[in-house]
Amino acid sequence: MDISANLRLNLTGAEPDPARRAQRYQAAVEMAAYADSMGFSGVNVEEHHVAENGWLPSPLTLAAAIAARTQRCNISIGALLVALYDPVRLAEDIAVVDLLSNGRLTFIAGMGYREIEFHIANKPFEGRGEWMDHVLETLLKAWGDEPFEYNGRMVNVTPKPCARPHPFFLVGGMSRPAARRAARLGLPFSPPVADPELEAYYHAECEKHGTVGFTHSPPQDFSILFIHEDPDAAWAAYGEYFLNEVVEYSSWKTEGVKRPLEFHSDSVAALREEKRYEIITPAECRRRHRDRPDFYGAIHPLVGGMPLDAAWASIRLYAEQVVQPLLAEH
Repeated sequence: MDISANLRLNLTGAEPDPARRAQRYQAAVEMAAYADSMGFSGVNVEEHHVAENGWLPSPLTLAAAIAARTQRCNISIGALLVALYDPVRLAEDIAVVDLLSNGRLTFIAGMGYREIEFHIANKPFEGRGEWMDHVLETLLKAWGDEPFEYNGRMVNVTPKPCARPHPFFLVGGMSRPAARRAARLGLPFSPPVADPELEAYYHAECEKHGTVGFTHSPPQDFSILFIHEDPDAAWAAYGEYFLNEVVEYSSWKTEGVKRPLEFHSDSVAALREEKRYEIITPAECRRRHRDRPDFYGAIHPLVGGMPLDAAWASIRLYAEQVVQPLLAEH
């Protein structure tokens, strides 16, 4: 049985004690290694900057550490905010992680929507669409085998990545310009929320440009999971950690930007009722995997500053009582 078992790591929940922060980052890498050894299909990391609760700002650094400790699982970044970077340096860094992982790195190329992130990166917020085009075009040229003209000079960016013709990635976004960008470059398109009209527009643009692509979005009932034998007790003990992450994320709400995990309350009870973050038993998780071959298991043990002992208990329950039994059935 092939199951989609994924570990989510975004390091939310900033501790004031630097020693405890170090322990959390080290635990993230240890969890990735454990997940790889137990048959998880992927480890997913994310990127946000100047977040009050410490959201991971350096996904490529963490991805490199994970690559060094894993052998088989996919390492994905969703999303890598490529418009915040120098494009040549980004091409180099991605190539290095791709080589370290032997081609296991994938990412969603996100533009970003928070003005403060562009401010601290010294990148143009008003002209972010044009800059995004420049970054993506430069990445594709930099990973090619031939030198190319860059700012008036011929350059040959090295090293070249292991994955050919380049590391696999999708273009993120929820707008027609994002769909046009992906179609023009012949890249797959990944809206964060399924939108049939936008997806049809993307395919029409592919036909217009003579390119071929596909779209990918999370399932409509996608949820973030934490595994516990007693969900009621776990919500009572740990609900504040889920709320910590969700309130921070929801504070970034931007007009016209659709996001899959928006929340409009500051109540643990309301968050539980919404069922975007769920605490379920191993038996319930096994049932979901068995009932739906396309079920996407996204386990988030370190959510919002979760105590490390509780986080380890959750991932071990998922690995030992869900993933391993299901793999053994195949």
